[in-house]
Amino acid sequence: MNKRHVLIKTSLCSILSVYMPLLYAESVQEKTTSISDSFEGLFRPKSDKNFNKVDLKQLSNFDVDTSRFEELPVIGSTSSSAVKSTGLNPIGPTSKTLDISEAVKIAVQRHPEISQNIASLASQNANIDVAKAAYYPQLSGGISTGDMTSGERGRQLLNLNATQMVYDFGKVKSSVDIQQAKLALQQAQVLVSIDQIALDVANAIVNLKRYEEVCRIAQQQVEGISRIADIANLRASAGISSQADPVQAKSYLEAAQSNLIAQQTQLRLYQQKLRTLLGFDVTRINWKIPENLVTDSKIYEEPKINTIPTIMSAQAEVNVAKAQKIQTDLSRYPTLNLVGTLSQALNGVNPNNNKDDGFDSSIKLEASSNFFQGGSVGAQSRAASYAEEAAKAKVQNSYMDILEQIRMTEEQVTNKQRQMQVLVARQSTTTRTKELYQEQYKLGTRTVVDLLNAEQSIHSANMEIENTRYDIYQSLTQLIATTGQSRDVYHLNRLSIQGFEVQP
Repeated sequence: MNKRHVLIKTSLCSILSVYMPLLYAESVQEKTTSISDSFEGLFRPKSDKNFNKVDLKQLSNFDVDTSRFEELPVIGSTSSSAVKSTGLNPIGPTSKTLDISEAVKIAVQRHPEISQNIASLASQNANIDVAKAAYYPQLSGGISTGDMTSGERGRQLLNLNATQMVYDFGKVKSSVDIQQAKLALQQAQVLVSIDQIALDVANAIVNLKRYEEVCRIAQQQVEGISRIADIANLRASAGISSQADPVQAKSYLEAAQSNLIAQQTQLRLYQQKLRTLLGFDVTRINWKIPENLVTDSKIYEEPKINTIPTIMSAQAEVNVAKAQKIQTDLSRYPTLNLVGTLSQALNGVNPNNNKDDGFDSSIKLEASSNFFQGGSVGAQSRAASYAEEAAKAKVQNSYMDILEQIRMTEEQVTNKQRQMQVLVARQSTTTRTKELYQEQYKLGTRTVVDLLNAEQSIHSANMEIENTRYDIYQSLTQLIATTGQSRDVYHLNRLSIQGFEVQP
């Protein structure tokens, strides 16, 4: 063995002499940790370290009940095939006229969000019964053995206990008050959902009517420009005008056709939205917006703040926080119970009277209280106080949002009405301009571009008038929802909505 090999061998031995004790120590430490973890597992649950990893197969292992709704559409399928595949019976053309109130009634009777809130409302009502149960006798029983470390381990003792709360300084009452306050909160949430669905339906109908009118005007624009294009082609063929005139007219015509498709797309979108809300084909319905919508919205009247569902909900949260604070403060006081016990030794001696197979009964008063909990009661009281302040601030915040919405709506409606007057005057002006340009075009003093611009201006003014009109309607429907008037305007009071009824 040469000198180099001896040196390498010596180095390896030195490295092993240093690291072997460390490896052995790590092995011992791992075994000690494993034993410690196993021992601790007997006394406390082991945390799941994979909580931040999603098992998609496990998470998606469920079925969704879609029996109440249509099947999902297939992209590229025609509307007729979609109706055929879903088994819908479309309503006859213009054979049905519906207004916003009737549509809202249909939507709220079938919307799953209201079903969800009503189910939560029923659950919360059951929680009140749970809290009230503490007023009634509590019975418990069981069987036990003797001391397993003594000669009595073969004994079996049957126990029956009855407890009746006598006085608790109002702790049970505070629990009931909390659950009743939560019930009022859940009722307000149902009203909020009803108002939101009513707003969705009303907005969908307003915008559907808007784009029906806009599409009609866009179609008229296409027809008007087509007539001008025909005239330009005839004049160019006869050599009366430039060959560029038909090209320019064609460009304007293509732009008008593109605009018509864009407006039809918006119309289809709102038709599909309304179809989802109502559950049937809406393309053949003649929708009607009530003429008294402005009057019913009470835009210039002071709203009744305490009848607005969002304010009701926020105030209900204040009441819940107050009740929780009272309950926390009352937990410091003792509870007096009347306790009755029955015990029967099935085998061995009854420890209550030291009789073999003995029977024993007793009735006693028992007072119990938690004297110290590490300061948790004080911390809970502070938490409840802060929750109450937060809920009060939420009431003020909701009021501020409502006030802002009312003011903005008033400004929008007022200015839209002024704008409507200007647009009507512009409509008359553009119509007169078109007539003059037609005469001048025949005389050769106006170009086809002037005629096309005049035609386009007329339809642009018409579209602005309709958009302004329906902007006012949309602002009013938003105001109705914001001020909590949906149930009055759409006649939902005293109507059973999936079993839920509002008594004004």
